Amino acid sequence: MGKVVVIPARPEPPKRVTRTSDVRYIDGQRVLVNAIKYLVREDAANNREAISVLSEHFRTQFRMSDRPPAP
Repeated sequence: MGKVVVIPARPEPPKRVTRTSDVRYIDGQRVLVNAIKYLVREDAANNREAISVLSEHFRTQFRMSDRPPAP
């Protein structure tokens, strides 16, 4: 019997999607940051759990490339 030679097909590179800045993301970031600032200012010790929940949401839901509009 002969050997079977398999030549793998080269996968096509994934198409790059350009993301456009969405004002809703930036507004959402601003609301969360203001909420965290308020909770820290009022009583950081008692609001620790709420701050950590908001902080986790902030870190996981928003893209690092989002920037506020230039003034």
